[in-house]
Amino acid sequence: MTKQFSIKTEREQFYDITNQVQTTVAEANVSEGICTIYCPHTTAGITINENADPDVVKDVLLGLDKAFPDRSDFRHMEGNSSAHLKSSCIGASETVIIHKGKLILGRWQGIYFCEFDGPRHREYYVHIQE
Repeated sequence: MTKQFSIKTEREQFYDITNQVQTTVAEANVSEGICTIYCPHTTAGITINENADPDVVKDVLLGLDKAFPDRSDFRHMEGNSSAHLKSSCIGASETVIIHKGKLILGRWQGIYFCEFDGPRHREYYVHIQE
């Protein structure tokens, strides 16, 4: 089963999509399997990180900005090379084990859609396999 989702994003932000993914798993009625969350964009990504303290997301974004700042010597004509670098660092997908019909996530973990070049209309996919 594969389900597509749309999301409207702001300039640079992490969006907690954990509940949507968990709902998709429940709808699939799969007891044991794998869930893959995939982003088909080159300036966005998917990650798993802490969702208990919103300051963690802010700190990750600050760290990514420090690691991948905009630079005047970048050659990509769209001017969003730092977004491409952040996307490559974060990655386009995450895989989570499904056990007893639920995602195995740590107590503080959440699944995030990561926007680095918004605002945009984006898509991501949730694929569930038994």
